[in-house]
Amino acid sequence: MLEKKFGLAANGTDVRREVVAGMTTFLTMAYIIFVNPDILSTTGMDRDAVFVATCLAAALGSAIIALWANWPIAMAPGMGLNAFFAFTVVGAMGFTWQQALGAVFISGVIFLILTLTGVRRWLIAGIPMSMRSAIAAGIGLFLGLIALQSAGIVVDNPATLVGLGDLTSAGALLAVLGFFVIVALDALKVRGAILIGILAVTAISIAVGASAFGGVVSMPPSILPTFLQLDIMGALTVGIFHVILVMVLVEVFDATGTLIGVAKRAGLLPEGRIEGNQGLNRALMADSTAIVGGALLGTSSTTAYVESASGVQAGGRTGLTALVVAALFLLATFFAPLAGSVPAYATAPALLFVACLMAREFENIAWNDVTESAPAVLTALVMPFTYSIANGLAVGFISYALIKLMTGRAREVHPATWVVAALFVIRFAFFAE
Repeated sequence: MLEKKFGLAANGTDVRREVVAGMTTFLTMAYIIFVNPDILSTTGMDRDAVFVATCLAAALGSAIIALWANWPIAMAPGMGLNAFFAFTVVGAMGFTWQQALGAVFISGVIFLILTLTGVRRWLIAGIPMSMRSAIAAGIGLFLGLIALQSAGIVVDNPATLVGLGDLTSAGALLAVLGFFVIVALDALKVRGAILIGILAVTAISIAVGASAFGGVVSMPPSILPTFLQLDIMGALTVGIFHVILVMVLVEVFDATGTLIGVAKRAGLLPEGRIEGNQGLNRALMADSTAIVGGALLGTSSTTAYVESASGVQAGGRTGLTALVVAALFLLATFFAPLAGSVPAYATAPALLFVACLMAREFENIAWNDVTESAPAVLTALVMPFTYSIANGLAVGFISYALIKLMTGRAREVHPATWVVAALFVIRFAFFAE
């Protein structure tokens, strides 16, 4: 049955290899079941319900891409957009988490339409590489700031805006230790380095009495506090216009880039061909659908995970790898007490490490061309310093178009970039926060 469904022999693999690949991918991305509830619960969402929603959204997305596209790529709520959801849309802009979920749902529907109509490919082709890289790097810096705040390493300072916290506190010391453990394990090629780091800090924290132990296994808690709680009508207000725009843009770049990158590594895109590839078309549809499903369950945008590359490296070549990941996320719903025992300073090292990985995108910016590098740097800087991914994108796209125009190089700007820049100008002019 598995051979018939997934074409294992035709893809040069077997059941054992696919199962091992699926377990490998799960271990490298399982940190999200601890980090996502920690971030979204700051909005007032029920932490246990978010934990279950995170597991179910990951299982749903991974199963869809496994059964529909037959690709070894796993999905889960994405890093970056969960921070945007919690700290910008709800925290800074004042929308309710129900309205934020409504925005996620609407962005998913728009994302689905863009995929069906081919506009998604047009957008990807039209956004310059420097800007794509700056978006990823800027989100990394934003995550880094959030991580340092969660650990108590960076604090408010009335004179300088930010300052150094108490490095002798238990939370700060354990967060620093966790970060070094994760980096060391990753350098030693240990699978699940991030997950091990989170669990190690949690265990030490409980051992020294800095946090309480809530248990390991129990029946899954209720998802009802977040299930179908989205407020779609509330998300249709003019003030949330640019929130949806940002969600769509980040989803377009993040998910599409991950899908293509991992697929190339798995040999699923012969000669790098993107146009007319049936597997890619189905994968794009699958990840678009998963965003809508995740919003209904009660979590921020679901996306393809770059950690899937670890499973590909372990031999995963078909959807069976992603199906194994889906099964493991379902199994993870029984570990809610363990997730509830994880303090914020235990997930902070994971956020900081992900920030370091995302910052590597800076190397892809065209530094020898100031008309490319200046807008890219502005994009990356504005995100953490205004505590908003939306502001970073807006400043970046508008400055890119204007600098090219003022230097007589307007023809180098793709129509897609002009459209996005114009939308952000409209946002600043008519929908200012």
